[in-house]
Amino acid sequence: MKIRLSVLTSAVALAFSVPQANAETPDQAAPATKLPAVNVTAERSGSFKSDVVQVGTFRDMAPLDVPQASNVVTREVLDAQAATTLFGALRNTPGVSRTALNGSTYDNLAVRGILIDNRSSYRLNGALTIVNLVDVPLENKERVEVLKGVSSLYYGFVPPSGIANLVTKRAGKEPLSNLALSANQYGGVNAHVDLGRRFGSQQQFGARVNLVGGREEIGIDNFSGDRSLAAAAFDWRATAALSFKLDLEHYRKESTEQAAIEVPAAIGGIITLPAVPDNRINLGGEWGKYSARATNLLFRADYALNDQWGMFLEAGKSRTSRDRNYSEFRNYNLATGQGDMAVFFSRGQEWNVENYRAEIYGRVPGQWFTHEISFGYTMHKRNQDAFSFPPATVLVGSQNLYNPVSIPAQFPTVAFTSNPSSLDDRGWYLSDRLLIGEKWQAMVGVRGSDYESVTKTTRYQADKVNPALALLYKPVTNVSLYASYLEGLEESGQAPAGRLNAGEVLPPALSKQKEIGVKAQVAQGVLLQVAYFDIKRPSTTTTNNVFALNGLAQFKGLEMAASGEVTKQLSLIASALLLDARQLNATNPATYGKVPDNTPERIGSLFGEYRLPGVPGLALSGGAYYMGQRPVNNENQAFIDSYTTLSLGARYTTRIADKRTTFQAVLDNATDKNYWNTAGSGILGVGAPRTLKVVAKVEF
Repeated sequence: MKIRLSVLTSAVALAFSVPQANAETPDQAAPATKLPAVNVTAERSGSFKSDVVQVGTFRDMAPLDVPQASNVVTREVLDAQAATTLFGALRNTPGVSRTALNGSTYDNLAVRGILIDNRSSYRLNGALTIVNLVDVPLENKERVEVLKGVSSLYYGFVPPSGIANLVTKRAGKEPLSNLALSANQYGGVNAHVDLGRRFGSQQQFGARVNLVGGREEIGIDNFSGDRSLAAAAFDWRATAALSFKLDLEHYRKESTEQAAIEVPAAIGGIITLPAVPDNRINLGGEWGKYSARATNLLFRADYALNDQWGMFLEAGKSRTSRDRNYSEFRNYNLATGQGDMAVFFSRGQEWNVENYRAEIYGRVPGQWFTHEISFGYTMHKRNQDAFSFPPATVLVGSQNLYNPVSIPAQFPTVAFTSNPSSLDDRGWYLSDRLLIGEKWQAMVGVRGSDYESVTKTTRYQADKVNPALALLYKPVTNVSLYASYLEGLEESGQAPAGRLNAGEVLPPALSKQKEIGVKAQVAQGVLLQVAYFDIKRPSTTTTNNVFALNGLAQFKGLEMAASGEVTKQLSLIASALLLDARQLNATNPATYGKVPDNTPERIGSLFGEYRLPGVPGLALSGGAYYMGQRPVNNENQAFIDSYTTLSLGARYTTRIADKRTTFQAVLDNATDKNYWNTAGSGILGVGAPRTLKVVAKVEF
């Protein structure tokens, strides 16, 4: 479903035409010869800190009461940075890095060095699995959050990197009609309409609609694209006890995919990497398109049985499909730069996901103990088809790393092969949060899983019960200390494009995590978090171009985060990760004790916004994002260098004709640094060039 200009124009006209309580009548309107009044304002609508977490069994709990590392990027942070991508949002949280792909089409991310699985670990409103193989729009999202580590108690078979949760905007008490226009210096433009209303005699009905359309340009050669979004969030308070929510969204993106660069072969056990190419170079052709679409539907019904007990039902479906012309520069000579361009084609790839959940929850108060109990059953189904990367469709052309030439359009020459697969993950869970007086809390949870994964050539089953244990202590009301032990089963991964076994699903495996942490709320409302974690999980590697399990890996580290308002004028969000990751696969001496590929030992970020008291409405911002060096393979035969990128921004909010209006400019990669921004899976990616983005937003 394409959103054409006429649709956006109609939506904008609707936004203008909706009557407002204080709108002028024709008799009250100012004379045409008089300019509208301009009033300066210093209004502020949000915070860099969130008061609740909305993911997993901790849904709607205060962060201080969550015995697990979690981070929330609020709408205020997204707006301050003009962020529109997942990496743009999650770079503000500890330990998030890119893996394999450089981000020209969508964000392939890892947390604590572990991949966030694109098929199972991204959730809409804490529930529906959305397949992250097309840029997930943020324009209709209120917040983005990450629940770190093992999350299988609530979400079943997911890796111990954690859950990335996207929470949709909903209608508030006041009518809302916003129009935002954005552009960058390369010609990328977007229009965004955001409408929110409540209806009914008691305002029991709510609707929030977001429409986005625009052209994609990111500053690299041989690139073009476009994207669109149509989303709606409805809610209905049918009675005091019964309520319903419905979310629908459809988004699409078609753009050129920047060619990846293969890691050179080792000579004498050492890999010599080429110099980082200019960040505007695309070795592939503009015809190397990545075309993807997604439709997500989520329904939820809540019913309060009495003052202490309630239940809810959730049902959702998502469908993601894509066609891809993927280019990879290979077999090149470091001295001359001459090499081959391999092109892989896929058509009709499709992922269909169904999620169902029924849960009953309640509170059992007592003189010494209070139990907060949740008992639920989940069903997650995923069907995948036409994962087509047959080696016969790889076409090879000539290219030069240092003096690129135009690559003629390539087309597949053989019929595609279908490689369907299916997954069925069912499970029950029981969680008991025990409140012991005012200072102590304990959580005991258990999940029983029934898992089956089927492909053309393999069939895996697992039936296991895993525990989750945590203890939390509050010496004072604004400080909590916790310790937890978690187990979870996970899908071990799927062989990526370009591997001989591309599309193969690896067998499920067990992950274990220990974590201790402290959280505190200080100053005007800054949330501080420090956590030490120790995760053991199966590791994967690529050997002889085959993606496979490779023993065990351990990820130990210390992560720190701060978010909120230091003063009335200064807000910040900051993070740091110190990671010690090692492969413990004793049967493979070449990798034993080495760092898993693409895993940094240090990651840090700092972003702040200062609202000038002498100039009401004006805010200046700046951010620094550090990524440590990372090995290009599991043998650690070479490392890509560390880098720091800088962002600068300013936004000015005023009132024009009594309409709140914001003008904003954000400069990312302000120093125009050339750097490798990703490794993994035997390929390298180059970071984006300096980009100036300007935004104008009017609230009608």
